[in-house]
Amino acid sequence: MASNVIVGQALGSAQERIVFGQPAGDAIVAEAERYGAKRVFVVSTSSLLKIADGPLRSVERALGMRHIGTYGTVKAHSPREDVIAGAAAARQAGADLLVAVGGGSAVDATKAMLMCLWHDLRDPDAMEPFRKNPSSIKPPTDPIRMLSVTTTLSASEFTAIAGVTDSRAKAKQSFTHRLFAPRTAVLDPAATLETPDWLLFSTGIRSVDHAVECYCAPNAHPGSEALSLQGLRLLSRALPRIKAAPDDLAARQEAQFGMWQAIAGLTMGVSTGASHGIGYALGATYNVAHGHTSCVMLSPVLRWNAAVNGARQKALSEAMGEPAVPATDLIRRLVAGLDQPVSLRAVGIKAGDLDAISKAALVYEPVRKNPRPITTPADVREILDLAW
Repeated sequence: MASNVIVGQALGSAQERIVFGQPAGDAIVAEAERYGAKRVFVVSTSSLLKIADGPLRSVERALGMRHIGTYGTVKAHSPREDVIAGAAAARQAGADLLVAVGGGSAVDATKAMLMCLWHDLRDPDAMEPFRKNPSSIKPPTDPIRMLSVTTTLSASEFTAIAGVTDSRAKAKQSFTHRLFAPRTAVLDPAATLETPDWLLFSTGIRSVDHAVECYCAPNAHPGSEALSLQGLRLLSRALPRIKAAPDDLAARQEAQFGMWQAIAGLTMGVSTGASHGIGYALGATYNVAHGHTSCVMLSPVLRWNAAVNGARQKALSEAMGEPAVPATDLIRRLVAGLDQPVSLRAVGIKAGDLDAISKAALVYEPVRKNPRPITTPADVREILDLAW
């Protein structure tokens, strides 16, 4: 590409820039200077906090005197409690800019922290009215914003949606505002080198899920379809390359470009389907990792949906380089080749859990927007049986 800075992003969000091909620390410092930030607060996870020479510490060191604190204990699925605690730490530090370093959980938690800072929310229950009525989220004049440094392939940094878990209800919930999108997203392939293989590859399959379900969605459109297919093409090519040569930064950058394109449909208003929706139930209630929900659900959902969109799925096979092989088989082969789980049993789900999951999944909008209509728990159970 001619430039390593892309200005302007998706409809529905206020993302301004994508920076790639630069060390994450240097890029974050340059962006902080661009936005006039003097007091930068970093948000991350305990796994990155422990790595002395990892991307989190690299960003902290690069910021120097601008760095005023870090909340580094965001847990998987971004619990409300962590959002409130992180916002409290940023508030006490007097932050004027937040930087998320990590994967989807860190990025989503930071997005929701913005809302808590804008509205001075200090208790998990205080977040609830803003979920039920998104229009009530009203940033102040010149609100605090965020930047992001990607360490996985989940692509949360490209959306204006914060996925947060209500721990008491054991439910994944969404908070949305156009200013939640990171003002600048930094894609440094070297920042993924310390990411455990299982996490990098499973989140890569999560992005494959974005591409596949957006392409197959009933409301896919000409502005999204080509990007979905190109995202799938890049990811299906890059992930095995990374598996074969973990130090291949070009392959890691290609995977980052793939996740960026794969998420484009979502940022344009295209819906996902049952793989995502059932995955929310698996994550919130059974603590299955985001990426692993896609690893075990995407192929079975494609198989179940083939009755209504089998012809359309052929384009997925073509994008993956094997037009004669059903997409459901190619996805399963890709997942297995990355040593990721391909069944519900492999992620700890028991046969006795399936009926409860079938009922819980119907709550989630993507299930109701699946290409093949899902109206009853029995429909979900058919898919779960395929995934079992």
